[in-house]
Amino acid sequence: MTGLEGYRPLRLVAADAEDLNALSAVLQDAVAKIGDFAHLPRQRRFAFVANRFIWEAKGGKARVRSGCHFDDVTAVRQSNLRLGAPDAVVEILAVRFAPAEDGAGTITIDLAGGGAIRLDVESVNAQLADISPPWPTRLKPAHET
Repeated sequence: MTGLEGYRPLRLVAADAEDLNALSAVLQDAVAKIGDFAHLPRQRRFAFVANRFIWEAKGGKARVRSGCHFDDVTAVRQSNLRLGAPDAVVEILAVRFAPAEDGAGTITIDLAGGGAIRLDVESVNAQLADISPPWPTRLKPAHET
């Protein structure tokens, strides 16, 4: 796709709260279906795919399909989500980490409309990778200042 100056497919690894802030920035305004989130307890993993806005590229409005997963997950909780509606679309606002003892803590994925997914983790251990070519979008997400 032309007009996306500076875009290169992302591959990010988050191993601490600072890394998680970078992951949060690229996931801001990503959209996903409820059915695209999965907790894999035997693998101690929480994973999802989302269409993220390419904030890091200049000169265009585009999205790309990205896969993200969190490892070392011991529990998953959700609030204000309709899990029985797998085609419902949610928008990611931020990903935050609240530390506990010994590197453990809770990662919260904040969603528009007040929903949230909380992951109890033994450590910050996440990865994100773009998995499709970018495609143009008509609208750029707008935020009130």
